[in-house]
Amino acid sequence: MRKKIVAGNWKMNMDLAEGLKLAESIHKYFSEKPAEKATVILCTPFIHLSGVHEIVKHGKVFLGAQNCAAEASGAYTGEVSAWMVKSTGAEYVILGHSERRSYYNEDDRLLNKKTMLALNAGLKVIFCCGEVLKEREDNKHFLVVKRQLEEGLFPLAAELIDKIVIAYEPVWAIGTGLTATPDQAQEMHQYIRDLVREKYGNDTAKKLPILYGGSCKPSNAAEIFSKPDVDGGLIGGAALKKEDFIGIVEAVK
Repeated sequence: MRKKIVAGNWKMNMDLAEGLKLAESIHKYFSEKPAEKATVILCTPFIHLSGVHEIVKHGKVFLGAQNCAAEASGAYTGEVSAWMVKSTGAEYVILGHSERRSYYNEDDRLLNKKTMLALNAGLKVIFCCGEVLKEREDNKHFLVVKRQLEEGLFPLAAELIDKIVIAYEPVWAIGTGLTATPDQAQEMHQYIRDLVREKYGNDTAKKLPILYGGSCKPSNAAEIFSKPDVDGGLIGGAALKKEDFIGIVEAVK
């Protein structure tokens, strides 16, 4: 049975006090439930990591960062290494988010380097892939995702893949109000799983969680999550509101 995961990506939102307050409310909610439908992860800005870890460390919510540096240490002013992220208590890191790819020109070779550094530091990686609207309209979405995975992720040795979560994010559906239909999400998730199967074998493909990201909200989460190859979500805007985020987690079957 594959692990179900709902990860909240706070992006660049909330000051320290606001972030800690939200984390406390989410931690409290899940601590009072007898069982979780999914693994819940909060992926916060760097400034929140240590404080949120103190809140969630004895509960059922896990902690992740949104990025890490492409170097292990050294004279890289303003950067935060994977080892530094790990030292805060975080267990996950998002890599390859479309905003990092587009705004900061992170390519697949760089992302593979970051992924290796994160795994070496003991972090699990939520590796993002997905196409922009023009690529979807030109029917190139499968080719784009295949390239991103083959160059960014598939250089990894097979024994490292169990520390990976893939997140498919149709870039045209992030923060736009547009959402891939459940059938579109399933089609791409199945394609990704088939690529993993070709590279690493059926057992690895069956165990690998693949998340959907892109304007997911309580009103559409259950239908998207009902698809056989969709194992949860990477949630952006809805992760900033306790009720919305919890509603999405509760939509997991």
